[in-house]
Amino acid sequence: MNAGLLLDLYELTMAQSYFVYKAKTRATFDLFVRALPRQRSYLIACGLADVLDYIRDLRFRQDDLRYLRSKKLFSAEFLKYLERFRFRGDIWAMPEGTVFFPPEPVIRVTGSIIEAQLIESFLLSTLNLQTMIASKASRVVNASEGRGVYDFSLRRTQGTEAAIKVARSSYIAGFAGTSNVLASKLYGIPASGTMAHSFVMSFKQELASFLAYSSIFPARTILLVDTYDTGKGIANAIAVGLYLKEQGHKLLGIRLDSGDIAYWSKLARRMLDKAGLKYVKIFASGNLDEAAIQELLRKGAPVDNFGVGTKMGVSVDAPFLDMIYKISEVTDEEGNFLPTMKLSEGKITYPGRKQVFRVQDKTGRFVKDILGLEAEKLAGKRLLVKVVDKGTIVSEPSCPQEIRRSVQKGLLRFALAMRQPLSGYRYPVEVSRGLASLRSSLSRQLAKRQNG
Repeated sequence: MNAGLLLDLYELTMAQSYFVYKAKTRATFDLFVRALPRQRSYLIACGLADVLDYIRDLRFRQDDLRYLRSKKLFSAEFLKYLERFRFRGDIWAMPEGTVFFPPEPVIRVTGSIIEAQLIESFLLSTLNLQTMIASKASRVVNASEGRGVYDFSLRRTQGTEAAIKVARSSYIAGFAGTSNVLASKLYGIPASGTMAHSFVMSFKQELASFLAYSSIFPARTILLVDTYDTGKGIANAIAVGLYLKEQGHKLLGIRLDSGDIAYWSKLARRMLDKAGLKYVKIFASGNLDEAAIQELLRKGAPVDNFGVGTKMGVSVDAPFLDMIYKISEVTDEEGNFLPTMKLSEGKITYPGRKQVFRVQDKTGRFVKDILGLEAEKLAGKRLLVKVVDKGTIVSEPSCPQEIRRSVQKGLLRFALAMRQPLSGYRYPVEVSRGLASLRSSLSRQLAKRQNG
């Protein structure tokens, strides 16, 4: 997709004004989340790979320019500038898979004020969706307590592109696979699937449908047992499992998609074990999320794997993040960077070029983050790393498999309470003395300037 025009109109109108009045002005913008959604204790940065692809390919093509010319809003000189436009700035970012917290910058952009402004909407749209989903999916993984979780959200997401990004984001967060075949191809995610109720209903008898499917896929058959009568469906699956066993194959599993899953899974486990099919796994699906999974396990449901769709794919309890992109410094007439900040009630921002420092104890456990100024020498690992230098990608994104491993390892270094799905735990994020002092003094200066 040509993403040159994937921006808000006001970014172009502001850019033309900058072109006339601030052509040489440079600025720094921060992308961050103001506050955690309710009952969330952390977020997982996701979407940087798409941002880097966008930066690499960003162009205004001839058909874009013709369209803009037809609007009669933009000067010939500005359109000529857009024709030659390439992103030439610097970008610092948290690597994908990094656990972070408000109000820490996930991305910091420094460049001409025009180019930093033009990329705003793409960055927000991309990071908002993928971070939101990865964070939700991570909670589902935590709730599953080591059991396999699979993305079944393709038909429920807000559009086909979202479905692909949901599959990638949930896999990064720890899902074991996806039903989405295109996402599997694009990102190397294991593809997983069973059968639909329509398949069972297309045969005169449920047992006939099970036998037909297992004859085609004898090594990977998972039978959906709740189309008609779940108890009889389990019995029919056992009959097929025993038949496959005689043929030298193993029934992989059964799937429960409705009803009292705790009850039916317990019954199914007893029936399968009694029939000598202890190796057959029980899959559960149907309106599941972290709360439902946690409740099933609290009831002792012997479910081995979960298929999670709608509630994860649209992040039902938090379908958006309060993610924003704000200017934090701008150059004066001499080219010196001066810190700036927003003073609106409830929306005050932090000024200057910032860095996030993650502090650990002697055991390697993370104990707090410090939001400070880039120039400060503070304890802890710096989380923002340079990924774009003067428009050139200098740090290529890791593959989803590597990011997934880093998420799993990283989360283990935080307190167990933070990883509980319904936890009220709050990880400490402190503001450095230098940043606090700058914010305080600049706030007074700006207020005085406005009142003057």
